[in-house]
Amino acid sequence: QLFIDQLRAILRLPTPNQVRILLPMVNDVGDIVQARRYIDQCALDLKLDYLPEIGAMIETPASAMMLDQLLGVVDFVSIGSNDLSQYVLAIDRGHPELASKLDALHPAVLRMIKHVAETGRLAGKKVSLCGGLASDPVAIPLLLGLDVLELSVVPVLIPRIKNLVRQLNIKACRTLVEQALSAGDAASVR
Repeated sequence: QLFIDQLRAILRLPTPNQVRILLPMVNDVGDIVQARRYIDQCALDLKLDYLPEIGAMIETPASAMMLDQLLGVVDFVSIGSNDLSQYVLAIDRGHPELASKLDALHPAVLRMIKHVAETGRLAGKKVSLCGGLASDPVAIPLLLGLDVLELSVVPVLIPRIKNLVRQLNIKACRTLVEQALSAGDAASVR
């Protein structure tokens, strides 16, 4: 019921063409299909003649590996770098001793991001990235080299990240990605 109440509130917004719904912790197509049923029913109940774009957060290895199927039922995806890193590396970011070993620039995480970006691009769907990695100036050249071109950045860092992006060469970023993907650990990538 809480989800339905939230959907109704979203669908009642006065500027529906500016609304997109991003579903968290998606693992398979069934998650999206069920959410779409609720969205469709809410739109019908509210007598709406439009539906907002629906997206999926790619936060788990399962959603990343099922992406080819998910892209058939969503309009866009957003990579949640914090959760994806935690689950790919099997490190609890809240653990007092292990959290310091969690680094989204680990080659395994970068390979997962590469897979998502390539799969999304081939399907013609927009792929964005949010989380700590999107605001990490060290990560920006790698993200651009991976063709992740939409980032959700911490507001205070937007001018700095924009300035950095303007100074980068995409070919150099892609070369850097090749080196990072073949590195043995996050420290080597950094």
